Amino acid sequence: MADLATNVGSVRARIAAAADRGGRRADDVLLVAVTKTVDVARIQAAAALGLRAFGENRVQEARDKIPAVPGVTWHLIGSLQRNKAKEAVRLFGMIESVDSEDLADELSRRAEQEERVVDVLIQVNVAREPQKHGAAPEQAAALVTRVGGSPGLRLRGLMTIAPLLPDPEEARPVFRGLRELRDRLQGETGMRLPELSMGMSEDFEVAIEEGATMVRIGRAIFADRSQT
Repeated sequence: MADLATNVGSVRARIAAAADRGGRRADDVLLVAVTKTVDVARIQAAAALGLRAFGENRVQEARDKIPAVPGVTWHLIGSLQRNKAKEAVRLFGMIESVDSEDLADELSRRAEQEERVVDVLIQVNVAREPQKHGAAPEQAAALVTRVGGSPGLRLRGLMTIAPLLPDPEEARPVFRGLRELRDRLQGETGMRLPELSMGMSEDFEVAIEEGATMVRIGRAIFADRSQT
């Protein structure tokens, strides 16, 4: 799988360059390899290349993959229905898509039952796209307070998905908006929110320049996938 090694090396180099432009180190940015529709053998090969964080969109697709790739951290990056919360808590080390108090409460309840503490991010629909999940920016403060006080959950920061635009520069205001929202929420709530998950294959370099600490990369790594 020489193409995979080439792709991973290229993405890492681009992350390092973008981090340098933003005045940070490459180690400040976690590469989350998105494995939607990717077969287990290819995921195992990516892990053998040193990738240590993988992201899945759906609980049901992750069931068979996660046990087959031990020693890595799995992120749920897709929307989560409350009836899948119990399984999500068992499978994932981080859930990036908490977007309502009801979901937060259910995850907290399930995490307590499993005697686990799950890292979570609050998904914010910064661009206010009606077809996408995520809390509205004005709802984020209440959600931060709710999640931050929920047993079984460890609030780590915020996540957003930018619109797919012809020019990655057009997504910059979305990424900047999430960073500014994070900074404001830290001041208002007194809670530390170190993680910003933002940026995908099309726009991750701009996201890093704007402060991303996690980027979710699928197509640029697993080139045979039709979409990120």
